[in-house]
Amino acid sequence: MAIEFNFSTLTIFLNIIFAVIIVFYERRNAAVTWAWLMVVALIPYGGFIIYLALGREGHKHRAFAEKSRNDEALLIRYHEMEEQVDTFWRQQTQYVTQENIMQMQGTEHMNDMVRLNFYAGGAFSSNNQLALYHDGNTAFDALLEDIAAAKHFIYIQYYIFRNDSTGKRLVDALAKKAAQGLEVRLLIDGMGNVFNPSSLYRPLTNAGGHLGVFLPPAFIRINFRNHRKIAVMDGTVGHIGGMNIGDEYLGLSKRFGYWRDTHLQMTGDGVHDLTLRFMMDWNFCAPGKAMELNNRYFPKSPYVSGSGARMQVVCSGPDTRYPSILYGYNKMMTEANKSIYIQTPYFVPDESMFVALRMAALAGIDVRIMIPANPDHPFVYWAALSYLGDLVESGVRCYEYQNGFLHNKVVMIDSKVCSVGTANMDVRSFKLNFESNAFIYDEQTTMELEEAFMGDIAFCRQLTLERYTNRSRVTKMKESLSRLLSPLL
Repeated sequence: MAIEFNFSTLTIFLNIIFAVIIVFYERRNAAVTWAWLMVVALIPYGGFIIYLALGREGHKHRAFAEKSRNDEALLIRYHEMEEQVDTFWRQQTQYVTQENIMQMQGTEHMNDMVRLNFYAGGAFSSNNQLALYHDGNTAFDALLEDIAAAKHFIYIQYYIFRNDSTGKRLVDALAKKAAQGLEVRLLIDGMGNVFNPSSLYRPLTNAGGHLGVFLPPAFIRINFRNHRKIAVMDGTVGHIGGMNIGDEYLGLSKRFGYWRDTHLQMTGDGVHDLTLRFMMDWNFCAPGKAMELNNRYFPKSPYVSGSGARMQVVCSGPDTRYPSILYGYNKMMTEANKSIYIQTPYFVPDESMFVALRMAALAGIDVRIMIPANPDHPFVYWAALSYLGDLVESGVRCYEYQNGFLHNKVVMIDSKVCSVGTANMDVRSFKLNFESNAFIYDEQTTMELEEAFMGDIAFCRQLTLERYTNRSRVTKMKESLSRLLSPLL
């Protein structure tokens, strides 16, 4: 009996081929595989096109593996620099095996967390002076002041760099320093800034500054975004946190209004980690114009070891061997004895994090999670509600921030240890994007973040078990669909 190949038969045949391809590429993660198979099954005429835009790009992974090797080689060369031989860096491996790393009462049990982050590439330093900024205006003003004070070089890396008044102000500030003879480099994500005109950056490049674009897309590319936000001035001052460059981050968006964010300014040896990470990402974007290591990029800090906050800068993404920030988050949660406070704009945890939070709440630990009430991604919001509803049943207190938009990426445990950085609580940040976080072992810094957290609760509505149980059928349907797609969000 002959098979009649009409359009419908061809579609079924192609869907089977596409399904086999998806299973082959995504075989290491069953949840992702089934989610994509569902998309292809439910959208037979466009599912695979969506996969091409949102899914895996094999040739990129080969490039990231090469980047990882180059990054490790750069780190080794840094350790071997002549002026670094007798410094704290050369003693890292020996130091993290000591019993009393933390030297802070009540945190002795977290020594293994320091080791975990060290083997993820996060060097441990204990001479850092830290300043926290809790909204975009104060953070942006501090950034401009540090740029104006720079004397030798400025490295700026952002995921989003808007073509608006805020973006132009920063370009002008950088161009002014480049015209003075400083080495100025601006690195932006290709997809996050795909619609920006080249004229936005022309004042900088005309003044002698350098522009790098991380993975400029040949077509629409949702994955593999460089979500890091890093600024380094003279190797002595560094910035890291959630804020990008744009008017909305200063609270000027009509839709979102006030923008609640957290940004960290640091001085001390922790700045060297930011400098190295910038170099690694820059060299990936400009292999023919790679930056070379030089002692002037890593000046000796005036602060002696043990005189300031203890911290580690940890990076993760397709260019790292492990999802190190996810591991760091989970380690924090499993080490907590009294409290876990989380602020994140997107809460789509993987199974390991969800279980860690549920276990902590059931064990009597004070677990609180805060997300924005006014989401910018509805599917992610509905997926978050489904996870939060399950956690509320376990005793977790969940809040929706109503005073504008909450963009914090902050975790605090036991009033002693915290994390501030770029990684959201979702699979995209853990597995697909390039992220950077500062893990800080400092009581004063953690308590300042907790105080701000408690202040934010005044602007929240609590997601109680009663309220969640009485949600509408439409909301339940949205949650169910979004939960199924959560591995792809």
